Amino acid sequence: MRFSVVETGYDQRQVDYCLEQLGIRLSRLAARAEDAAGAAREWDEIRQEAAWLSGLLQRLDLGDAAVTRHAGDAVRREAAEILARARVELDEAREEARRVRERAYEDAVQARRDFEAALDARRRREARMDEILSQATVDQVPADTPTAAAGVPGSRLGVGGLDAGAQNPPGRR
Repeated sequence: MRFSVVETGYDQRQVDYCLEQLGIRLSRLAARAEDAAGAAREWDEIRQEAAWLSGLLQRLDLGDAAVTRHAGDAVRREAAEILARARVELDEAREEARRVRERAYEDAVQARRDFEAALDARRRREARMDEILSQATVDQVPADTPTAAAGVPGSRLGVGGLDAGAQNPPGRR
């Protein structure tokens, strides 16, 4: 991030805008991380429902053991497939959340480094300015010293005020 250098440091509007944009980016990353966490909760619910259905099939006695066993096997396979897909998607969501968190952290660290560097540069410039100003001397001009305007020919002002002998321009009184 680069900011325009102004007389007293960096352009405050640019710095404020930059910090605002970083805040927006961090908010978006946080929202993505929350979405990933929400997906993880949904897959936990699906897994629990599949386990419950599997348990229900084991408890049911439908009369024909072969039909029950065949139906139960098909349901168990389907439940296992759903559970496997849910685990894969959960792992993917966790990985995405990890990447989002890492990127958000990296962005925040970089923003802090940039801000601290800008602040340090400003402090160095301020210290240098104070050093220069402390070495500067100002000579006092006595109050009775005539100004440059007093020495201009044709001027109506002199050291003593209005020139007594000065004439008004034509058409003026």
